[in-house]
Amino acid sequence: MNAAEFQANTPYAQFGGLAIDAPIDARRTFIRKTYTHLAVAIYAFVALQWLLFSVGFDVWLMNYLATLGRWSPLLLVVGFVVVSQIADKWARSQTAVGMQYAGLFLYVIAFSVLCVPMLAIAQGMAINIGGFGNVPIIPAAGVATLTMFGGLTAYAFLSRQDFSFLRGMLSVTMFAAIALILVSFIFGLHLGVWFSALMIVAACGYVLYDTSNILHHYRTEQHVAASLALFASIGLLFFYVLRLLMAFSSRD
Repeated sequence: MNAAEFQANTPYAQFGGLAIDAPIDARRTFIRKTYTHLAVAIYAFVALQWLLFSVGFDVWLMNYLATLGRWSPLLLVVGFVVVSQIADKWARSQTAVGMQYAGLFLYVIAFSVLCVPMLAIAQGMAINIGGFGNVPIIPAAGVATLTMFGGLTAYAFLSRQDFSFLRGMLSVTMFAAIALILVSFIFGLHLGVWFSALMIVAACGYVLYDTSNILHHYRTEQHVAASLALFASIGLLFFYVLRLLMAFSSRD
């Protein structure tokens, strides 16, 4: 798929020229702004988790979800998906910069709330990592996520490959994952470590895909939308890395 075809078929670059065609200074500024906004979003996520746990939101949310019964996790996920779609639409606004930022931070807030139950369960859990002994799971998941993200980002930048061909495969994978999650809720099935491992692979694919889009298919003024896409990929990766480590910890 060439740049023109991609521009016609993806919402991320449907207006105007592409960053890859811009002068090198404009392209560098776009990339720097994208990763600066990504860093701010990650710091905001960490700060929000600290705030939510400090005020006891985790206890309130867990108690509230318990009153909703076995469907509570599904309702939480559905709510997150709806809000994330709104946030993504706002972040890709072509007219209002304020709306773009509102979309980014709405997504960060929604993802922060989604992660609270799992982080509440993971608190106090540890996993044995070779000579490091028992390491707290949450920091371990964070380090593993950032390490994988850094490696994939470096590969995408150094190889300069266009990974837009992954779009269809990743979409099918996510639809299949959503179907499996729904089936697990309906029939009470447990999605084990293999599901988490496959979702980690999918998240790595999204990191390559989104980084490739930054290099090839975004416009220079779309740094907010680009940072949201990257944050979503990192969030998905962190979520399932943490879930996988929790599964291994429960076996120790």
